Amino acid sequence: MKKKILLIYTGGTIGMTKDYKTGSLVPFDFDSIFNNIPELQLLDVDLQSISFEKVIDSSDINEKHWIKIAEIIENNYLFFDGFVVLHGTDTMAYSASALSFMLNGLQKPVIFTGSQLPIGDLRTDSKENLITSIYFAIQHKNKIPIIQEVCIYFEYKLFRANRTTKYSTLHFDAYVSPNFPLLGEAGVHLNINENELYFDKMKTFNINTAFKNEIEIFKYYPNCSYSILKYLVNNEQVRVIILECFGAGNIPLDEENLELLRISKQKNKLLIVTSQCIAGKIDLGKYQNSNIFLELDAIDGKDMTQECLITKAMFLLGQNSNNKDFKQYFEQNLKGELS
Repeated sequence: MKKKILLIYTGGTIGMTKDYKTGSLVPFDFDSIFNNIPELQLLDVDLQSISFEKVIDSSDINEKHWIKIAEIIENNYLFFDGFVVLHGTDTMAYSASALSFMLNGLQKPVIFTGSQLPIGDLRTDSKENLITSIYFAIQHKNKIPIIQEVCIYFEYKLFRANRTTKYSTLHFDAYVSPNFPLLGEAGVHLNINENELYFDKMKTFNINTAFKNEIEIFKYYPNCSYSILKYLVNNEQVRVIILECFGAGNIPLDEENLELLRISKQKNKLLIVTSQCIAGKIDLGKYQNSNIFLELDAIDGKDMTQECLITKAMFLLGQNSNNKDFKQYFEQNLKGELS
């Protein structure tokens, strides 16, 4: 029997075509997807699609849209063998990371993809990204899906969603997974790195849609002002402060800075330490300039991407965790997001 794949179109360049009268990009009707991409008819797969009533630019994405995607998957989970989510590239890594935490007991592929150029463009990357995402989604072994996690597929590469970040606005090869191997590559053959795949220990599928956005980010730079950090420390609506530090977690040993961090601890704030480097991991205590975080029992961001850090923090806050539980779960590998 043909495998059934549900396409979920949220918006973004991949679902656009050019109106040659105006020169503008407009969304095309996904009910006529075979007219726009006739190559799909060559696939031995039963394709159906659902489109957001109002398609959105990925810059406007928020947790309400993540919940909507999760609910579409939940409502159709029993009827399809896999799901391909079409999404704008700017925030795709955020959405895909969020979904990785929301979907429990997932035993089917959920693959996010997008494109740098619209379908109507002669040099578009959208057709290859979409077609190969579908190919990865229908891969089975002994009637069981090979991929059972949330992924991103882009330009011949399959990534774990919560390990992926967008690094380029100019290249078709726009995404990287700086601290984790590829899950697959598309060449003459589809290659899947089965040894690196994630499998959820839960066997009953359900979704968790609770998020809270009580987080802010402070980035250190040479000779930086601490006025914003002071504001965040004293803001009662901010519970989590993500600190973008140098290297392996180092910060200036400025007395004003250290005093504000100590005050934040007194105010029961959660401090998450992450690096401005795209690759590597936090190593608290390696240098003197990170010892303050050991003193304050700060949370180690390890080798997680910024997209993962943010969505994981929002998700754990949504579970109404106390500070001790938040730290424990944040530093724990929940969905393959950290080494």
